[in-house]
Amino acid sequence: MRRAALLLAVLALAGCGNLGYYWKSVGGQLEIWQREAPIERLLADPALDPKLKAQLERALRIREYASRDLGLPDNRSYRAYADLARPFVVWNVFAAPEFSTEARQWCFPFAGCVGYRGYFSEAEARAQAKSLAAEGYDVHVGGVPAYSTIGWFADPLLNTFIHYPEPELARLLFHELAHQVVYVKDDTVFNESFATVVEQAGVARWMSAHGSEADRLQFAQLQRFRADFRELVMSTRRDLATLYAGDAPVDEKRRRKAEAFDALKRAYAAQRQDWGGFAGYDRWFAQPLGNAHLAAVSFYTQQVPAFEALLQQQGNDLGRFYAAVRELAALPAAERHQRLSAPQSR
Repeated sequence: MRRAALLLAVLALAGCGNLGYYWKSVGGQLEIWQREAPIERLLADPALDPKLKAQLERALRIREYASRDLGLPDNRSYRAYADLARPFVVWNVFAAPEFSTEARQWCFPFAGCVGYRGYFSEAEARAQAKSLAAEGYDVHVGGVPAYSTIGWFADPLLNTFIHYPEPELARLLFHELAHQVVYVKDDTVFNESFATVVEQAGVARWMSAHGSEADRLQFAQLQRFRADFRELVMSTRRDLATLYAGDAPVDEKRRRKAEAFDALKRAYAAQRQDWGGFAGYDRWFAQPLGNAHLAAVSFYTQQVPAFEALLQQQGNDLGRFYAAVRELAALPAAERHQRLSAPQSR
């Protein structure tokens, strides 16, 4: 009843212009609920695929660890499982103007304004991206294996990520649960950067307690690759932001923009060699890149160094860290961002 009432409230707040989109979004959420089943019931079924059974058991262990050792919410989230029979749960559409690295914002009931719009249908997401591109936006469509309803509903485990390797499965669960600890309306960068730091700290602790030495080394290597990728992208974003803010003619800006993305791809090719041929970002770099791609990455990484510094300032104590982040979340946006950046200078 609570689920149905909230979904009706979403439709009531949607407005005529968004009613079709919200109706399809409600339908997508209802489909998840229709397909989900409690994990305990699934594990009791002797016909359950052994590989899936092992992954569900592993996910439950990670889920218990999240609440017991990381202070993440102890609720019904990730205690059910749904097979959606598709590779992603939603596809997010990102858009940015031709000469801006800032993403277009979309506003929603309860969640506030965010820098993307999600679709349960890939075809609809790509149709929206095509429409935005016709308006002159740089666009990017990204498949998403999981999303958080930020505590409004109990989010289930999904086929879209249940077969991830253990560190990646833990990383995703810790990230999504972090959104239930702190979520600030209208501040995507704050929310995602916070959740990214929680996931990183959480997986490091999980691997220290439960992973083999080989697992820990592999995770540390992947963390280095992520940091290198982040720096490649953010460096290009900084350079382009400077270009766009300048007085160069439009044609020159277009030329230098294209050169910047070509240089980014060359830098990745060199970085890939330094990684020993690791190909985890090949698909990302194979796309025609634009401002929307940079904006999408920045949501998850832009304030990560600041949150890492804040966690260290709290003695790497997650409870104290959550309390400090809640204090920041209660501040007006400008003061919040100013305070968040302060630990980096100390």
